[in-house]
Amino acid sequence: MDYQTIELQRDGHAALVILNRPEVRNAFNEITIAEITQAFLEISIDTSIRAVVLAARGPAFCAGADLNWMRKMADYTQEENRADAAQLAQMLRVIYECPQPVVARVQGDCYAGGMGLIAACDIAVTVEEANFCLSEVKLGLIPATISPYVIRAMGENAARRYFLTAERFTAEEALRIGLVQEVVALHALDATVTAIVKSLAGNSPNAVRQAKRLVREVGGKSISSILIADTVESIAQIRASEEGREGVSAFLEKRKPSWLG
Repeated sequence: MDYQTIELQRDGHAALVILNRPEVRNAFNEITIAEITQAFLEISIDTSIRAVVLAARGPAFCAGADLNWMRKMADYTQEENRADAAQLAQMLRVIYECPQPVVARVQGDCYAGGMGLIAACDIAVTVEEANFCLSEVKLGLIPATISPYVIRAMGENAARRYFLTAERFTAEEALRIGLVQEVVALHALDATVTAIVKSLAGNSPNAVRQAKRLVREVGGKSISSILIADTVESIAQIRASEEGREGVSAFLEKRKPSWLG
């Protein structure tokens, strides 16, 4: 597929999805949403890809919704707005449910809907200079579509403050509340992301996928007999899997497992 607003690249076992509208601070419109969705659908069925990096060109990571797209939305009917929001929701869900781990490389400011992109990723690394903002209420809107991911990422208390105040906050605050996992100097960003991707790619591909699924399915649930039974079944299945047997054998035999070549 020929992409207009993003780039899809391959670097070894990693795929790179790069927002490429720097002239509008990588704000997204309906085309960008469709292209990100398609890129992640393609990635999700490629078993040779072990990690995904979501990055952006230019000084900003993502400014949220494109102004021209917002102007069109102003004339939408409620039904048209519902269909439009459903496309955004699908994009976020395919990122969140991507079988491979997704690392956000945040090289600059991230606002509104862009916060949903980061929150839908598994790991987020940001530069010290980046600012963050959930600005929707300033426009008479709410961050509804991104809220399932943002609230999971930053927690209910932090979401309550920043959803309501629309304050800008720093990278250090994003780290404190859990939106991002690491804050680095700009010159260290690529090395940090590369090291994370290397760690991901060095592990059992099947185990990484299943571990990601495990976090998604167990997180937030109460400890019950059903949940315990599910986790027992999960470990039993992966112990009996091809990679599970190979990994244990390689460890006991003091050799590299097959997925490391």
